[in-house]
Amino acid sequence: MIVPSIDLMKGHAVQLVGGKEMAIDAGEPMAVAERFSVAGELAVIDLDAALGRGSNRELIERLVRRFRCRVGGGIRTVDAALDWLDAGAEQVILGTAATPELLRQLPRERVIAAVDSVDSRVVVEGWQVETKCRLPDRVAELQELVGGFLVTFVEREGRLEGTDLERARAVVHRAGRAKVTVAGGVSTVDEIAAIDAIGADAQVGMALYNGLLPLADAIAAPLTSDRPDQLWPTVVCDEDGRALGLAYSSLESLRDAVDRRRGIYQSRSRGLWVKGETSGDFQELLEVRPDCDRDALRFTVRQQGRGFCHRGTWTCWGPVGGLEALERRLAGRLSSDDAKSYSRSLVRDPGRLSSKLDEEAEELGQARQHAEVVWEAADLLYFTALKLASVGVPWREVLRELDRRDRVTRRRDGSRKYSSGDSIGRTGGAQ
Repeated sequence: MIVPSIDLMKGHAVQLVGGKEMAIDAGEPMAVAERFSVAGELAVIDLDAALGRGSNRELIERLVRRFRCRVGGGIRTVDAALDWLDAGAEQVILGTAATPELLRQLPRERVIAAVDSVDSRVVVEGWQVETKCRLPDRVAELQELVGGFLVTFVEREGRLEGTDLERARAVVHRAGRAKVTVAGGVSTVDEIAAIDAIGADAQVGMALYNGLLPLADAIAAPLTSDRPDQLWPTVVCDEDGRALGLAYSSLESLRDAVDRRRGIYQSRSRGLWVKGETSGDFQELLEVRPDCDRDALRFTVRQQGRGFCHRGTWTCWGPVGGLEALERRLAGRLSSDDAKSYSRSLVRDPGRLSSKLDEEAEELGQARQHAEVVWEAADLLYFTALKLASVGVPWREVLRELDRRDRVTRRRDGSRKYSSGDSIGRTGGAQ
């Protein structure tokens, strides 16, 4: 699979040749991240921090709040690494500071060691200082202490001349259970497929920025199909991971879907099918992800209207319940002109709604029996949903915040929630 790269310098997304010569200034990084995020997790590298010339911290904080990002560049202390993990980074990338002594103080699965090399010699301090250490030896030294490696072949970086598959294969062999991401020179679909075949991911920058490698083609690179029509079964899911139905994709439909960020599929009888074009039940495409066998896709979409099914239900298996269904029901009630609606009356009187929340929270706190707890919790959740709807906050943002808190590495008392790289508890807020 691919990991799109966003390198930051002076607040701009850039691409350098060999880590030195400016080749592309892509401008506003948030717009670049929005475009690339359909491929999944992003690699965000602060070049200014890596080179000791400043920082893009505020910008990166905005990126990690909105997108799934691994963050690197100038992270040289335990506290700096933990700060980024607690800010929402999926993983941190450590280069010069990735020593065994420091790595033992961090949660293994959330750390990537950046091992940059020139002709198999490891380079540090923003690729400016060459060491005597050889690339395979460095990987072998750290492989039990990190969850992954980012291996950059600096002499190929930004040159679009292809990567070094033999070196990449040797790194994967020495990396043990740590996942390897290869960067430097990756520029073709065949290279991405070959890197995937050896068990690694390809971090791609220059070829995506200059259009040499279309994003959809990069996503599709490792895919195969055993169907006579060569289509890929595509499981369509909503933002909460719920399966809405099954469709099929071709390279043509995938290109259109990624370019337009819409739910667009390959009908087996009618050609390209744009979901919602006739029904109005449109889909915004958020992410495309190949499955583990690389013979199927998952589309994560923001579903609009009645749902995915042509029969007017949310899924092809019928309607669904839960918090999101409650959210949709409340949205309908609040947008109606029913003067007798209890929900509307509460939203129009914030004081009454606040009092109701206090009342229900107290009743839940006093509940003891199983059925009583269920009843009171349902009451509190209903009025909580009403509060969220009144200010336009979807449930998924609350659940996402709970997920973020679960990944926080430090408790409120300052202690860490893991030992020897293993999580031992929860932290933050309501947890």
